[in-house]
Amino acid sequence: MNPEHVIAATRLWLEKAVIGLNLCPFAKAVYVKEQVRYVVSEAKHFDGFLQDIDDEIEFLAAADPEQVDTTLIMHAGLFEDFLDFNDFLDLVDHAVTELGHEGVIQVAAFHPQWQFADTEPDDIGNYTNRAPFPTIHLLREASVTRAVDAFPEAESIYERNIETLHKLGIAGWRALGLPDGRRCGESGRE
Repeated sequence: MNPEHVIAATRLWLEKAVIGLNLCPFAKAVYVKEQVRYVVSEAKHFDGFLQDIDDEIEFLAAADPEQVDTTLIMHAGLFEDFLDFNDFLDLVDHAVTELGHEGVIQVAAFHPQWQFADTEPDDIGNYTNRAPFPTIHLLREASVTRAVDAFPEAESIYERNIETLHKLGIAGWRALGLPDGRRCGESGRE
């Protein structure tokens, strides 16, 4: 799949789900200011993808936050199995620490078949983390802290998202043209 398609599908998901459904109240500002960096990895193996992530961790840590505040790294060919992706996230967290950026960069993740532990595959709550492609989101801790401090009751975002998705329902999600993930039958990261 060509990188332009991957980026276009990811941007559409950001616009319709993350921003459009207000799943992340902090996303709109960096999106509108064009401070989101989109990287499509074409690595052939997990090790290559991890190297691409290492490179992006270093890039984001060194970049001017006014130019690049956050990075989305997508891969269209690896991690068809959610459990493989879920296991890989431990390596990504370890890379942040190994590169000396713990407390500077944090990691969030998305997958077309995301499934939280102790949920059914079609539980609408899983859709908070469903994206068109396996995606690693690198965020600046300072930006997250500022956003959380400015948002009243930030700890309630998760519950509000679940309520929003329950009102929307899976049919409403599909009507937005967003990833469905119904084939997933595995548990995921909490």
